[in-house]
Amino acid sequence: MSNLAYETQALPDRGDDFGTMEALRPLPRISIQAFCETEGVARPIERAGEDRRMAKTHLKVHMGGLETAVEFYRTAPTPNLILLESRREPREMLDSLRGLAEVCDPTTKVVVIGHYNDIWLYRELIRSGISEYVVAPISMADILSVISNIFVNPEAEPLGRTIAFVGAKGGVGSSTIAHNVAWSVSTLFKSEVVVADLDLAFGTANINFDQDPAQGIAEAVFSPERIDETYLDRLLAQCAEHLSLLASPSTLDRIYDFDPDAFSQIIDVAQRSAPIVVLDVPHVWSGWAKTTLMQADEIVITATPELANLRNTKNLVDMLKKLRPNDALPKLVLNQAGVPKRPEITAVDFAEPLGITPMAVIPFDPLLFGNASNNGRMLGEMDAKSPIVGMINEVAHVVTGRAEIKAKKKPGIEQVLARLKLGKKK
Repeated sequence: MSNLAYETQALPDRGDDFGTMEALRPLPRISIQAFCETEGVARPIERAGEDRRMAKTHLKVHMGGLETAVEFYRTAPTPNLILLESRREPREMLDSLRGLAEVCDPTTKVVVIGHYNDIWLYRELIRSGISEYVVAPISMADILSVISNIFVNPEAEPLGRTIAFVGAKGGVGSSTIAHNVAWSVSTLFKSEVVVADLDLAFGTANINFDQDPAQGIAEAVFSPERIDETYLDRLLAQCAEHLSLLASPSTLDRIYDFDPDAFSQIIDVAQRSAPIVVLDVPHVWSGWAKTTLMQADEIVITATPELANLRNTKNLVDMLKKLRPNDALPKLVLNQAGVPKRPEITAVDFAEPLGITPMAVIPFDPLLFGNASNNGRMLGEMDAKSPIVGMINEVAHVVTGRAEIKAKKKPGIEQVLARLKLGKKK
C-alpha cells in the first residue's frame, strides 16, 4: 500500500479519551472526509467538526464505508485526511484497503476506525501506511486527538493561550479589568504577555498603559499579507518587562468594518510570540467579534450588578454555549459593586440564572481607578496592598489555570459571635 501516507505511531494508551479537551490546540487548514458505516461513528465526527478547534478545517461526512470511498475517489481528488470506518474482520480489512491505496494521493493520510481490538491488525495497518487505527466506539475527543496527533507538530513551539475579555454592556470596565489582569500575569509569573486592543475606534489600552506608539494593530489588520512574527514584533509597544501592547489607533479617520476572520491571522501570530495573549474585545456583536470569542481559549465577561447587564450576560453565555459546546462556560467578573444609592442585584442573584460563580466581585472605588487611569498606571502600581489589587491577582491566577474559582463563603455564626465579642471588648 505504498500510495498511502506512511506515518508510524505507537499504539496509543487510551482511556475514555486521549486527553482533556483543553489541552488540544486548533487544527490547521486541512480538508477531511469521513466515510462511516454506522451512526455511532458518524455522530461524534460531525460533533468534532462543530468544535472551535476545527474552525479552519473543511469536513465532509459520507455514509458508506470502504467501497463508497474507493468509488468516490476514482473521480475526485483525495483530501488531506480520510477517516474510514470498517466493520470487516482484520484480514479482510487489510485486503480490501488495497483498493483505496490505488486511488489515494501519496500525501493523503488515512485513519481507520474499526471494530476489532487487535494488536496484530494495528501493527499491520501501520506497516501498510495507515496513519492511525482507532477501535469503536469513539468519542468526539478521540477524533480531535487523533487528528491533532497527525497534523499538529509535537516538536513545534507551543501556542500561547488566548484570553478574551468582553463587557456585557458599554462602560462596565472590561478593558480596565483586561489590562490590569494582563499586567498582573506578567508581573506575578514573569510570563510574556501580549495585549491586543481590538477596539480600533475607541480603544483605551494606549492611555491605560501610557503609550503612544506610531504603529499598532491597524497596520496589521489592513495589511494581512505582511503579518509574520518579525512584522508583529515591530508593531508591539513595550509596556513593562514582560508586557507588550498591540495598540489601537483610537481615531475615527477611517471606517473599521472587517471580515469575520480579520483578526484570526494576527492572533495566530501573536500566539506564537507569547504564552499569554489578552484580547480586549469591544462591546459589539459583529462577525469578527463573534469569531474572536468563539476561537478564544478562555472568555471573561465583565458586568455590573444591574438588570440590563444580567440580561446581556445571559444572552452572551447562552450564545457561547452554542458556539463552544465542548468548552467550559465563560468566566465572570462583577465590577463596580456598591455604587452609593444605586439599586443593585446581589452577586448570588446575578450568578444564579447564569450558573456561573463570579471570579471576583470588585467594589466601586472611583478614587483608585480614577487615579490609575489619569496617570496611565495599573492598579498594582498605584496601591499594591489594595484589596482590589488582590482580587485582580486572584483573577490572574484563575485565567492562567493556576487556581480555581473559590465560592465566597457567607459569614458563619462563629464569625458573627467573634465580631460581637470584639465589639464588647472595645
